[in-house]
Amino acid sequence: MNVNKTNLKGLSLAELQDFVLSLGERKYRATQLFGWLYAKGATSFDEMTDISREFRAVLSNTASVDVLELVHKRVSENDGTTKFLWKLQDGLFIESVLIPAEEDAPDAERRLTLCVSTQVGCPLDCTFCATGTMGFTRNLTAGEIVDQVLQAQRHSKRRISNLVYMGMGEPMLNYENVMKSVSIVTDDHSLNIGARHITISTAGYADAIRRIADEDQKVKLALSLHSLDPERRTQLMPITKKFSVEELLQALEYYYHRTRRRPTFEYILFDGFNDAEEDLRRLIAAARRIPSKVNIIPFHSIEFTHPSGFAQTLRPSPKERMEKFVERLRQANVTVMVRSSAGEDIEAACGQLAVQEQANRRQHRRQHQHTASTSSRLNPTSTAV
Repeated sequence: MNVNKTNLKGLSLAELQDFVLSLGERKYRATQLFGWLYAKGATSFDEMTDISREFRAVLSNTASVDVLELVHKRVSENDGTTKFLWKLQDGLFIESVLIPAEEDAPDAERRLTLCVSTQVGCPLDCTFCATGTMGFTRNLTAGEIVDQVLQAQRHSKRRISNLVYMGMGEPMLNYENVMKSVSIVTDDHSLNIGARHITISTAGYADAIRRIADEDQKVKLALSLHSLDPERRTQLMPITKKFSVEELLQALEYYYHRTRRRPTFEYILFDGFNDAEEDLRRLIAAARRIPSKVNIIPFHSIEFTHPSGFAQTLRPSPKERMEKFVERLRQANVTVMVRSSAGEDIEAACGQLAVQEQANRRQHRRQHQHTASTSSRLNPTSTAV
């Protein structure tokens, strides 16, 4: 990454127009660049063959096209889910997961979903999430979010049709860059992914939910809920101390009445914690209060993070209890989707690869420091002059 050059990845068409005008070029050059960057996924100026060599030379001296570096790619033998570990320009790591539709889904041949990250790590410390154990480093830029789509598409023979902002990080804490990335990928001259095929998930920022409604953002909205009991949700998600369960429900009511779009409640069933009759009744009541959908999600173990305390006690609900829970919701006329355990054999749970890579790098540094220290003690006269 050259700090003296302008990274064009992540710039809107208007920003590209300002950039080319600053170089003394005409506006139409921005349209060319926009198409090459996003519709064609160019990774260098040499690929932009309908742009003159002279202007490409100018671009090479003044601008860059930063690209995520693929560190690992794992493909599930069970369902074709593909997990990517990317290295950013500053050496940090993020993940994306490409998820095919289930074979028996009516749109299985058309739907291919990419789960993207919005932050390096996450500050929210949800007890069931591996990403939270990393802590928080920084927000991703709009370009880094968009490039997850561009680079994942390069590794897929099928077109990515859907996006879910459910990877590492809390999207609402990076609101501006998230929405900028949405405007880029939905543009007709870019990736042209329909806004209604994009879902943004939040752990519970009521103010941002209202903002999405006020701005009439066309994306879908999902709330990572997991419990309607204030005390238990706080145990799972400390953000509940800032935005209470009732405050979230009021924000979702506001969202629905402003947009007429049904939000989705995401609900992981934990054995003996949020899968009882009372939990069921509360969820049915919330779904009746706010026209919505419920997405039942399997719990991916975070044992590899060596959890302690409450986090260590979390286990997935038994299959029979989960099926009964789902059936009761359907009997109450609640729209229910049950997400499969996609990519479980490749550690597709959010944060797993990045946490492991981070741990591996720390271990490598410690070993290197230990070796250097030992060498220094054994060879005290070998220091540089």
